[in-house]
Amino acid sequence: MAIERFPDPDQTDENGIIAVGGDLHPDSLLNAYKEGIFPWPMPGLPLLWFCPKERAVLKFEDFHISKSLEKWLKKTSLKVTFNQAFDEVIHACASIPRSADSISWITDEMIAAYTHFHRLGYAHSVEVWDENKKLVGGLYGVSVDGVFSGESMFRSTPNASKLAIVKLIEHLKTRRLTWMDIQVMTPHMHAFGAKTITQNEFLRLLKKTQNPSLKLF
Repeated sequence: MAIERFPDPDQTDENGIIAVGGDLHPDSLLNAYKEGIFPWPMPGLPLLWFCPKERAVLKFEDFHISKSLEKWLKKTSLKVTFNQAFDEVIHACASIPRSADSISWITDEMIAAYTHFHRLGYAHSVEVWDENKKLVGGLYGVSVDGVFSGESMFRSTPNASKLAIVKLIEHLKTRRLTWMDIQVMTPHMHAFGAKTITQNEFLRLLKKTQNPSLKLF
């Protein structure tokens, strides 16, 4: 059964958890993303929903690439597509090698839920292909009410995921977006200019940006 209403953000605990339990019904996901909330399964626990006290975002005015990447982008033969292989991308993200004591949060249930979300037009993928039409990198994320939230990325060849990010941002700019939600800071995104803001700042930015009639893809 779908979660119809989440607690107010001021009920988030020190770990960023705002709700426990429920399921990954499409309406649960829709209601969550509209409020700046996202699911993050952890082994042995009921489904956890997060709205962190500190949120990582990438404002496009801060986006920058290194000179070496810029040179590589000009000569690469890799090709980029959108929404052509969502299933392959999410499975590739789930299979990223991790430490022995770490299990991917992209569980089978998450894969099934977000693949269905993709079929409904809310989850999207960016694919990077080599000359042999082999998928070598990509990312996926969620678009709800004109706001894009990045979820995960992968690469099997150098710079492939970076190319996916560059092309995604170029695309989002054509839709007049000025930022994207990346949820939790990573070294990869920090190098691109992502910054951490408070929960309140994020929620204000979210509400200011939301536009139900804006289709990003």
